[in-house]
Amino acid sequence: MSAAGTAVLDREDSVIPTEPTARWNPLTRIAFRFSFGYFGLFCLLFTQIPFAFAGLLAESLPDDAVLWEFRALRPIIEPAGRLFFDTDVVLREDSGSGDQYFIWTFVFCVLIAAAVATLAWTALDRRRPNYRRLQAWFLLFIRMCLGGQMLLYGFAKAIPTQMPEPTLAELLQPYGAFSPASVLWNQVGSSPTYEILLGCAEVLGGVLLFLPRTATVGAMLSLVSLAQVFVLNMTFDVPVKILAFHLMLLSMVLLAPQARRLANVLVLNRPSEPAMQPDPFRGNRTRRIAIVLQVVLAVWMASGFVHTGMKYWNEGGGGSPKPPLYGIWTVSEFTQDGVPVPPLTTDQTRWQRVVFDVPGMTYQKMDGTLVPAVPTVDTAAHKISISAPPERPDAQPTHIADFTFEQPAPDRLTLSGQLNGRPVTITLLHVDPNSFPLRGRGFNWVQDYPYFR
Repeated sequence: MSAAGTAVLDREDSVIPTEPTARWNPLTRIAFRFSFGYFGLFCLLFTQIPFAFAGLLAESLPDDAVLWEFRALRPIIEPAGRLFFDTDVVLREDSGSGDQYFIWTFVFCVLIAAAVATLAWTALDRRRPNYRRLQAWFLLFIRMCLGGQMLLYGFAKAIPTQMPEPTLAELLQPYGAFSPASVLWNQVGSSPTYEILLGCAEVLGGVLLFLPRTATVGAMLSLVSLAQVFVLNMTFDVPVKILAFHLMLLSMVLLAPQARRLANVLVLNRPSEPAMQPDPFRGNRTRRIAIVLQVVLAVWMASGFVHTGMKYWNEGGGGSPKPPLYGIWTVSEFTQDGVPVPPLTTDQTRWQRVVFDVPGMTYQKMDGTLVPAVPTVDTAAHKISISAPPERPDAQPTHIADFTFEQPAPDRLTLSGQLNGRPVTITLLHVDPNSFPLRGRGFNWVQDYPYFR
């Protein structure tokens, strides 16, 4: 290859220079020191972010392994909660909330640690003109962390498990009884195609982040996606506000070195050099090896997310087999102690409906209250045993009923046995789930009038 050809190749493969060539503004250096400390600590210690790197190994780890960093930080976070906020801060391991007091206190501690580190770093390293090479390594780390989270949440939607379709019991629940978060979940889950498209956009943003040449586009797409997620979390009270906000900030950190170039192209209509992420690697061979490793990491993480998503889809999501007696059943006759019980809304013992679904069973009282239950169905013996869900993981379930069942026709079911210690016979009629407009309306190209119900 000629010297001119080599120069062209070097120029094409090069990115933002990482050598110390210019002196940064003092405020820029301070901002970098703080960002390095704050976002570095957050990404290392916020349990979900490093756990994503486990890939396929996550399946072999304990179910609560994702919390090990927060557990290790308890001796720091809990006293800090009492010191700064005068409250007992406890890690709720049985909660899926990302906005617990514990996590808010964790963020505050990371903020304090980053501020102290910035002050010390500034005092000890005032003469350094810039941190270009360290910046390149830092942004590479941020890219991998953000890319992993985009793949995680993207595949959770592309394989529509994060927001599943409304359960049969939820079709019976009054709209006003839903929390804002449940409204959002059911709204997205009601249209799997929409959820899949949302997930594909997040997956695309994540994939682009793992390729240096497309990382800037990936950061832009991620910023748009995460801004929407953050707004939804804020307006529908979804308890993932802390993480969504920080992931949005990480996208902005990645775009910060490109701000002037992007402004020239997108706003000021000026010519600009290519906007690419700073590269810490020297030499084309090293750079190519690093690109291959980044792609391998993306495939490794994506494989873990796809495996986990498909397992959940097939075992508890839309791809799982329907349970025996699946459906909504309305009570047409209810006999207790041999005496018919009229359908009075004041009756606390009579049932109005029974639902058998993938998550379990639900029965509806006459006042409309939906009560979850745990059924054990023996189809061979035609027997059902029903218990209340245990209040704690280590508690024993409370027994409710034992029935034998007969199904003389696909749309008729009879339960006979003991309910709360009293003999009952319940006659049930099947309700077509597609009779609910949310499930049965479908898509229509032509509508002379809007269909709002």
